[in-house]
Parts: sequence; C-alpha cells; structure tokens
Amino acid sequence: MAYKIPLFKLNYDHKEEKAVLKTIRSKWISTGPKVDLLEKEFTKYLGAKFAIGLTNCTAALHLALEVLGIKEEDEIIVPSLTFVATVNAVRYVKAKPVFADITSYDDFSIDPKDIERKVTRRTKAIIVMHYGGFSCEMQKIMKIAQKHNLFVIEDAAHAPGSEYKNKKLGTIGHIGCFSFFSNKNITCAEGGMLVTDNDQYAKKVKSLRSHGMTTLSYARAKGHATKYDVLDLGFNYRLDDIRGALALTNFKKLKSDIKKREELKKFYLKQIGGLKNIIIPYRNFADKSSNYIFPILLKNSNAQKRDAVRENLSKKGIETSVHYPAVHRFSIYKHFKNSLPKTDYVTDNEITLPLFYSLTLNDIKYVSKSLKGAVSIL
Repeated sequence: MAYKIPLFKLNYDHKEEKAVLKTIRSKWISTGPKVDLLEKEFTKYLGAKFAIGLTNCTAALHLALEVLGIKEEDEIIVPSLTFVATVNAVRYVKAKPVFADITSYDDFSIDPKDIERKVTRRTKAIIVMHYGGFSCEMQKIMKIAQKHNLFVIEDAAHAPGSEYKNKKLGTIGHIGCFSFFSNKNITCAEGGMLVTDNDQYAKKVKSLRSHGMTTLSYARAKGHATKYDVLDLGFNYRLDDIRGALALTNFKKLKSDIKKREELKKFYLKQIGGLKNIIIPYRNFADKSSNYIFPILLKNSNAQKRDAVRENLSKKGIETSVHYPAVHRFSIYKHFKNSLPKTDYVTDNEITLPLFYSLTLNDIKYVSKSLKGAVSIL
C-alpha cells in the first residue's frame, strides 16, 4: 500500500542521477576510480587508515572474521537484537554465536556485563552492533576484550558519522563494518565498507574481496599489471563503480542528513516525550548519533498489543517497522540456547516510527497525534 507517511524516503536528487550517468559514460563501471575515491574520502572522514569497498556490510562482517582467523567452533559473542546478517557471518566461518542481552529498556546496545558473563576459553571475538546509530559502551567492551585477549568487530551499519567520546564509530575496535543498503544514512542500494588501521588485515581483505587475486581488473586495464596470481580462496565481494559513484555522492549529504535527523528527533521528543505508556530509548544520549531510526518501546505490553498499535497506525497511513525480530528466536538459531529476557521484551514491544531527511514537522505532529490515540488503550 502507499503510505501517507512512509518509514523511510531516499535522500536522492539530480546529483545522484548525474553521478551515475557520468560513470556510465566513462565506460568503466566495475571496481575502479569511483570506488577508490570513495575509500579515500571515507578514511579521511573517519580518521582511519584503510577503508575497503565491498558488496555489502554482510560481506564486510564475513571478511572481518576471515582475516581475524576465526575458525570452526570458536565462540563469538553477539547481540540478538540486530539484523540477522550480524550473526549469519559467524556461521559462514562455522564459528558458534553466543548471544548476549541488551543493556536496558533505555539502551538497546549489547550489555558489557552480559558479555563478561558469556566469555569462555573458546571465545575469540565480540561483535557489537551500534543500534540505531547510538554507540555501545565501547570503553567497557574494549577493556573486556583486552582482559581476555579478544578481537572486537564493530557492526556500524547504522552508524556512519556517529561517535563515542569524540571518536567515530567503526574505528574503535579492530575492524569496523558499514552498510550502504537502500534505507541507510548513506546508500547506493547495495554496498558496504570495511574499515581498519591494521595493514595486514587490509591487505588480506583487498585480496579476498576479489577471488584472492593479486591485482584488480582496473589496474590491468590501465596497463599497471599484465598478469596476476591467486593467493587465497577468495570471494566476489567487489563494489562496482556505479554504486561507488552513488555512495560517494550521497556521502556528501551525510553531514546535513545527520543534522536534520537530530532536529527531527528533538521535535519527536517534544511531541511524545511525555507519554507515560512508552519508553523512548537513548532520549538523553550524550554522544553524536546518526539517528538512523526512531524507536519507541511500549510499556506493560506484549506482541499482540504492539501489533495492534502498528495496525492502528497503518490504517492512518503511517508506516512503521520493528527493529528487530530477535535472531535467537529464528528457527536456524534456536539450538544456540540463551536467556535474553530484555531482548525478548524489546523484540515483542518495539515500534520504529518514520524518520528521514525530508520528513516534516507537520508529519511528525500527525504521527505523534496518531500514536497517542493508538497507545491510549494500553
């Protein structure tokens, strides 16, 4: 159905169209100069040493685990309140996901205390996911990692431009992974980026993203190389220049996008901040956030009541979503048993409200008024 107020709208205009057309007319559309420039701009923005363009964030997570040497039966501590790709990547290398609970109903990030409880002699790494663009407690998590000699991978799919204590997310752990999926703050439909300061990890990722080859097609086409070797059993995880041009153009809008989203979030808080039957997580968040989504949590509720509220909003032309169905409940992961009471409550009672660059204050007034009526029955 066509919603009066959708959950998300692309922040695209003629600039993206022009960038794609220019790339097509250049006669080079696979991995090449646009991806190279995107990587350079991303490293400069984040203050990182290396950024490597990939087909998506899932590929980045997979290659992160590959280059860190994660093996079969190694244990990786992961959140369950995340998109399933965060955990699927662990299974790609045949490691075991160990689910940790969230911190609280005000903070949906992975709980450092539960991470500490879940560490065993087989634990090799922690994957954190910066929910909604709000940082995890990275200082505590990095201390745990240092204490137990663990790797830390940041799933920063929601968090380009977000910070923790003035440091960009994705640059605090050993490897950071970003998404350029169609509804992200930076988008090129499908795409991702792996970020690291480690020379060896970067060299390995560059090889693995293109079949383990020693040179890319663009280098050979330009006469910089006439032959190549294959060093590793690699993958086809290259980002093409059409998407590179889109991401590069959209990336230039990130600063204004983040500023606008912060303003919209503040207006939401004025409109619904006083509702007694909802919790608004991260409402007093101190660090800089991309504000990828605007989640709320129903109090004294259950999945049926939450779905009824969403249906009520849908009938008024307002699209909502759920971030996320808990991964540990999916059939494929049910045998990895864990007790995650806070995650279970949130996955049953969270609602994501519309938030995007072109959302208007009147739109928010309408959503807020509709929400007040919908939750009045709780």
